[in-house]
Amino acid sequence: MKYRNILSPIIVFSLLLLASCSQDWLKPEPLSFYAPENVFVDEAGFESGLVNCRKEMNADNHGDRAVHFLALDFMYTDLACSIEQCDFTKNTPSTVGSRSALQNLFLRSYVYIKNANTIISRIDAITWSDPAVRNRILSEAYWFRAYWYYRLVNSYGDIPWIGEELTDAKLDYKSTSRWAILGQLQKDLEFARQWLPATPARLGNVTKGAVNHLLTKIYLANGEFDSAISAATEVINGPYTLMKQRFGVDKNRAYYNLMWDLHRVQNKNLAENSETIYATVDRADQAPATWWDLRGTFSMRHFGPSYWRVLDATGNRATNWNTVSGDSLGSGDAAVRTNNYFIYSLWAEKNFKWNTTPDLRRSNSNWIEMGAATAEIATVRDGSPNLGEPLSKKYLPAQADTVETWFSWPYYKTYAPTPKTPYWVQPHGGQGDWYIFRLAETYLLRAEAYYWKGQTGLAAEDINKVRERAKAPLIAASDVTLDYIFDERARELYMEEPRHSEMVRVSFTLAKLGRDGYSLSGITSKNWYHDRVMRYNHFYKAPLFQIFGNTATLLPQHMLWPIPQSVITANTLGRINQNFGYDGAELNEPALETIP
Repeated sequence: MKYRNILSPIIVFSLLLLASCSQDWLKPEPLSFYAPENVFVDEAGFESGLVNCRKEMNADNHGDRAVHFLALDFMYTDLACSIEQCDFTKNTPSTVGSRSALQNLFLRSYVYIKNANTIISRIDAITWSDPAVRNRILSEAYWFRAYWYYRLVNSYGDIPWIGEELTDAKLDYKSTSRWAILGQLQKDLEFARQWLPATPARLGNVTKGAVNHLLTKIYLANGEFDSAISAATEVINGPYTLMKQRFGVDKNRAYYNLMWDLHRVQNKNLAENSETIYATVDRADQAPATWWDLRGTFSMRHFGPSYWRVLDATGNRATNWNTVSGDSLGSGDAAVRTNNYFIYSLWAEKNFKWNTTPDLRRSNSNWIEMGAATAEIATVRDGSPNLGEPLSKKYLPAQADTVETWFSWPYYKTYAPTPKTPYWVQPHGGQGDWYIFRLAETYLLRAEAYYWKGQTGLAAEDINKVRERAKAPLIAASDVTLDYIFDERARELYMEEPRHSEMVRVSFTLAKLGRDGYSLSGITSKNWYHDRVMRYNHFYKAPLFQIFGNTATLLPQHMLWPIPQSVITANTLGRINQNFGYDGAELNEPALETIP
């Protein structure tokens, strides 16, 4: 743990830190025992570097909204809107600051890439008695680097490529084509899958299955659909299987069901959970020094409503986050405000409605309903004239208050126990293991690959594997469309997939294939991502949603997010391009088409 604490302020993306024009920020203090030259001297040293990379995987799904990248990836999609800033035109390269996840995803991803690069660059600085050990360590570092680059190119498009450890100040970065970077990631992972084991030696280790799952996404991004099918099939053929029986901490609680079990933080890394391909490790019962964020996942904070602000007949809060309700439901702040499509319309299919569907993922036991007039949450304030009664919408001061405080949510996904540690503030959602890749997604990725090849019958079979387990009505080949695949991803992978990234990936594929009127030359003015958001997200339809003086606005060019201006300004001898539609894009130069 000391290793991470000492290195993390130093191993920072140099583009930001070079604004100080000091090379000292780019490398550890010379006398530090934890300097790379003192750490990477044997197998144990390289393993310690991998431990750091494994821990950093929690960055996608832990922390407050400024650094919770999974929450960010849902805020600006077909399923939700950002309460904090619903007008994306105000997310400029200069105004996106340190409290914005839009900037921090870019900057911190390069920190994690730099840590992987240190392992990659130093792998041959020692003599290995067993080449297989060398290749396993190198392969795992390739996977971590690929994971964060995949996130970056599907959030920002063309970005600088940094493929080795930085030992000197560098001020001449250039943007590298998204396609060139994806090509390099594919090459790296094709090497890695040869050397990683099928089962992990310990929790958090990367396996061949995790490589093939990520490689499936990269093959899809590169338009290599047969290779995507092959890689996904390797994962599906084992050693993984979909969970179909109750298991884990609550398996004997009859009120709940299999989907509840699947998403308990205590169950995600259980040996009996055969569906997990890769999950992070973050345990409340371990020393705080091992935690990623001292306050935890924030899953109940970002993804739930502020129900605790609802009043009773006297104008006092009917319940609160520091009551028995808060212990179970958390202290939500609606950072990710889901829409009517996700809450209701998505579940209306095959003559069922949201409240009649047999789909376990929308069962009453897995959701907290906040209905037209009352909620499934009781008034618990002592002395309240409404004690024991359901929360009532009629006591809200204004209808606008319902945006933050009143909407149904998938409690089975958000709930994470929040022990009262010395760092406890509110029940935000405490430490917990979190899925990165799960077999259900592999089936949906292979279904997508079949769709691109026109094999909708095979795509339907894969989708039905996931739906059958959830007791959802099965579909036919004629039901398979790209929109339907992403509907199913929403039903199955909410709070797991980086949804914006996956929508951007598909938008580039459609544009590259020239389908449905999309093109690479016109992608910033017309793209599938934006069209789907406009089709399904009522916040962007008249009357436009307004909150905190902002009006919900999302334009086609906002598919790609702004590169932080601080990074561009610091790079005085080169040109890092800004994405079209943001200030500074007029200064762009052609991106590098090969890896520098």
